Amino acid sequence: MPNLRHTAIAALLTLTLASPALAQPGWGGGYASGWGPSRWERNATPRDDREGKVDAERFVADGAAPALAKGAIAIKTLAGSAAEGREQATYEAAIIDQLAKAGYDTATPDPAGGQIVEVTITHDELTPAEDKRNPLSGSGTVGVSNRGSFMALSLAYDATKPKGALVATGVEIRIRDRLSGTALYEARARIATRIGDSRWNDGAIATRLAAALFERFPSSTLVR
Repeated sequence: MPNLRHTAIAALLTLTLASPALAQPGWGGGYASGWGPSRWERNATPRDDREGKVDAERFVADGAAPALAKGAIAIKTLAGSAAEGREQATYEAAIIDQLAKAGYDTATPDPAGGQIVEVTITHDELTPAEDKRNPLSGSGTVGVSNRGSFMALSLAYDATKPKGALVATGVEIRIRDRLSGTALYEARARIATRIGDSRWNDGAIATRLAAALFERFPSSTLVR
């Protein structure tokens, strides 16, 4: 069954010639021609298995579990991160939400103590966006019958938009004791999404990655 996003337009044009020389019994020879890839060929590109999947790794420093998920904590996005402005704020908010669920005091950070979470955000293009293509494709057939010659023309219109670039977004966090600088917890998560995919705006990506960063975090108060 054709893709519902495609609209097929077919036209048949028959030309009858009066010349007796062409009025022979049976079907005569013919040839077919076409242009552009068919709608089946355009739909043959498989979905990339990496889309929407999250890879994550998490590490708790030896003996650090009792110190986690308690007291004040502040967030700091490190220089060199790929996100800034509104996008950076979106990722920070998602991480703060997870920290609060874990039991941290995120409202009143202690500048002289407590802990700090360092954040790094990256974007890497995995595959480029698809090139623009001609939405029309078709084929034509010319032949001879016992009534004369004929021409058949078939057109297909493909309204599918080219796919956007496949981009991997990664977030890495490191929770440190503010005074000693000792790393207590480290985690990184990465997801591949298409540019322009309405399912994966900054908020959706940030929420999904933040949840992966704190999955199985050593805290009995963490809401999953």
